[in-house]
Amino acid sequence: MHISGKRIRKDAFARRVMLVLTCAISSLILLIALGLFLKSRFILSGVSPIELFLSDKWHPTEGHFGFMPFIIGTIWVTSVAMILAAPAALFSAIYLAEYAPGKLRDNVKPILDVLAGISPVIFGVFGVLIIVPWVKDYIKPFAQGYLGFIPFLRSDNFTGYSVIAAGIVLALMVFPVITQVSEEVIRSQPQELRDSSLALGATKWETIKYVVLRRARPGIIAAMILGLSRAFGETIAVLMVIGCVAHIPHSIFDAAYTLPALIANNYGEMMSIPLYDSALLLAALILLVVTVLFNIVAWLILLKVEREYV
Repeated sequence: MHISGKRIRKDAFARRVMLVLTCAISSLILLIALGLFLKSRFILSGVSPIELFLSDKWHPTEGHFGFMPFIIGTIWVTSVAMILAAPAALFSAIYLAEYAPGKLRDNVKPILDVLAGISPVIFGVFGVLIIVPWVKDYIKPFAQGYLGFIPFLRSDNFTGYSVIAAGIVLALMVFPVITQVSEEVIRSQPQELRDSSLALGATKWETIKYVVLRRARPGIIAAMILGLSRAFGETIAVLMVIGCVAHIPHSIFDAAYTLPALIANNYGEMMSIPLYDSALLLAALILLVVTVLFNIVAWLILLKVEREYV
């Protein structure tokens, strides 16, 4: 009886320790958000929110802190990346889940794992050496030669460092993430659904399109949101290929600036200027809030899907 009581106390102690550790780790996000908010209060109290979020003037030495060029630049780059990556990732996931032989699937999935784990700076170097010259010498001349009547394809930037270069690099980075999650969601659909659809005379593609993908839609959307979240917060790779010009881009061939690149490029050097330092921390707070919201939405969707399968 004494040994049993001792075991119960040890079990209760271990449970409390694990609870404390779990709560401590989970509270880190709140502590980070609180710290960023406290540090950014200086800029929020000194500059009007209208100027901060709607102005395109970024001249910190003159007291102008307009985040609009960086917000628009982030949206442009993220949108281009998702437009390029999402369809390719979805069709790759469909092939791996529904068409690929088991041996091929087993060989491809480790490659996707490696791609997902490669350091962003490697993608950045690849972008500088390959993507930027490719954009400058081939993509832009072709687009402006044959599609120059489209406004967002016209630009006077001749360097290759641009929104489209950053979008391509980001697309390569988020492709394996979206593909892996989407493939798992598609493969997890009950085989009975496929068999029933095929038994009713539907082709394999019709079964995938109208039965499997329709049921897997929430999980696929969650995969897209996870990819979007990574693309939105990416720093080094984008910083190396986007050009870092603080103006609102009007073309995918324009140089631009994103919020993560702004922080990485300037934070360490501007800590002696309180207002500038506070502005950069406000940018970090914006990134944190948006990224957390993306991940919460994706988590809720995946949780809903998981409950439907239980």
